[in-house]
Amino acid sequence: MTRVLFVCVQNAGRSQMAQALFEHRGGEARSAGSQPSDELHEAVVEALEEVGIDISGRKPRALTREDVEWADLVVTMGCGDACPYVPGKHYVDWNLPDPVGLCLEEVRELRSVIEVRVSELL
Repeated sequence: MTRVLFVCVQNAGRSQMAQALFEHRGGEARSAGSQPSDELHEAVVEALEEVGIDISGRKPRALTREDVEWADLVVTMGCGDACPYVPGKHYVDWNLPDPVGLCLEEVRELRSVIEVRVSELL
């Protein structure tokens, strides 16, 4: 199975959701951020809890070149040029809204979009 690295800016929302949903379906994944936040977005934690996934113990972390080298596929979500380019890696960009400031209902909608995209990867 493909190892996937999900990257966003803060590693507090989109990339964390994608990693958790991918792992929940049996995939191997990591997530990281180009400018990691201090903590996860509470609405993201709550939206995943609703579908039986607990990420409350996770912490945002910084993107490293080693993460990119580990991955077979790198999925970026708004990190722009901050994501290191490694030849031979496959890159995909998901244009998704940052959940900062979104209400729980909007985060649920984002979760649904990410679920569909994760399903397509598997």
